Amino acid sequence: MHILYIHQYFASRKGQTGTRSYEFARHLVGRGHAVTMVTSGLANREFPVCPGEPCCERELDGIRVVSVGGGYNDPNVGTSLHGWQRMLKFYQFAQAASQVGKGLGRPDVVFATHTPLTVGLAGAALGRYFDTPFVFEVRDLWPEALVNVGALTNPMAIWWLQRMARRIYHQADHIVALSPGMKDGVVRTGVAPEKVTVIPNASDLDLFRPGLDGSASRARLGLGDRFAAIYFGAMGLANGLDYVIDAARILAERGRDRIVLVLHGGGGKRAELEALARQYGLKNVVFSDLVPDKEEMARIVAACDVCLTIYRATREHTWSPNKMFDALAAGKPVLINVPGWLGETIERNQCGRCLDADRPQALADTLQELSNQPELCRQMGRNARALAEREFDRRLLAQRLEDVLTNAVIRRTK
Repeated sequence: MHILYIHQYFASRKGQTGTRSYEFARHLVGRGHAVTMVTSGLANREFPVCPGEPCCERELDGIRVVSVGGGYNDPNVGTSLHGWQRMLKFYQFAQAASQVGKGLGRPDVVFATHTPLTVGLAGAALGRYFDTPFVFEVRDLWPEALVNVGALTNPMAIWWLQRMARRIYHQADHIVALSPGMKDGVVRTGVAPEKVTVIPNASDLDLFRPGLDGSASRARLGLGDRFAAIYFGAMGLANGLDYVIDAARILAERGRDRIVLVLHGGGGKRAELEALARQYGLKNVVFSDLVPDKEEMARIVAACDVCLTIYRATREHTWSPNKMFDALAAGKPVLINVPGWLGETIERNQCGRCLDADRPQALADTLQELSNQPELCRQMGRNARALAEREFDRRLLAQRLEDVLTNAVIRRTK
C-alpha cells in the first residue's frame, strides 16, 4: 500500500513531542508499505520548510516526510496563542496539506490524525480527490475537550466545531479512536460503532525502560537523595498543574522536605506556575526545561521515583496521554487524577493511584505514602512495566492500525 499520512505535529525521537505517528509509520515501512508523511514545516527544527518553496521532502527511516508552509509543528507554540490565532494556523496547515498532497502521487489510502480537528478537512479532501478511502484518527474529542477545560466558551465556535466534527466523522471510511471514551463520543454523533476501532497510545518499551541510568539527570536537577515525582509534558490550561503546586505547598507546610516535584516541559502556563511557586516560597518544586530529544527525556524520567499524569478537573475523561504510557514503560508508578478508563486501568493493575482531581492533598498524601514504603513503590513500578508489555506494546498496536488501513482499502475495492 501507499499510505498518505497527515499529521501536523509529526516528530521522530529527536523531537520534543509524541512519536506515535513516527513509530507507526516506521512499522508500516518495515512491513513493505510506502508511507508519505505530510507535516507542518513551521516551528519545526527537524523538518523545516525550504525558503520560497511550497514544501520540502526528506527521507527518514524509509518514511517520505513532506513539510509544508502552514500551521506550526511544535504543539507548545499553540499554548501561547489565543484561540482564534490557533484556529487560523490550523486552517492554514489543512489548506497547505491539501494543496501539496495533490501532487504527491496517488495513495491507496489517506490517513489523517487529529489534533487539530481541521486536519480531517485535508484528509477528506484528498480522499475525494484521489477517490481512495479516508481513515481519520481521533486523539481528542473536539469541541468537547476544549469546552470541558474552559478553553472554549463561544457558542458559535462550539456549534461550528461540532458541525465540522460530524462532517469529518461521517465522511471517513473508518475512524481510529485512542480511548473507549473517544469512541463513545464519535458514536454519539451518529457513526456506527463498527466503523470505529480503539487503538490507544502505545508504550515505548525500548526507549523508556527500567534500569536506565538517570544519575546524571538527577544530579543536574539537584534532586539529591530526595523522593522525586515528575510531570513531563505540556503546561497549558488543560493540564491544570496548579494542582501540583498546591500539593507541593501542602508538603512544605507539613515539613516533608525529602519529597520534590519536578515539572518538565513548556507551555503557556509555565510562567504562571513558576510565579506561583515563588509566591509560596517553595523549595520542593523544580522546573526542568525542554531537552533535545526523547532519549534524554527517558533519562530524566529514570531519575525520578514516580510519574504524574495530571489534568484539570472536568466532566469528561476520554484522554489517552502519551506521558502515562511512557511512564508505564519506564517501570514507574503512575499517580493520575483522571478517573474513567485511565484511572481504572492504573488501579486495576496496581501500578499507581487514581487521585481526586479536586483535592491536591490527595497527591500530597500519596507521595508521603510511597516515599515511606519503597518496596510498595518498586512493586507498583514492576506492575507498570508488566502492563505496558502486556497491553500497550507498540508493535501490537501498530499491527492493529495496519489491519484497519488494509481493510479500508479492501472494502473500497469491493
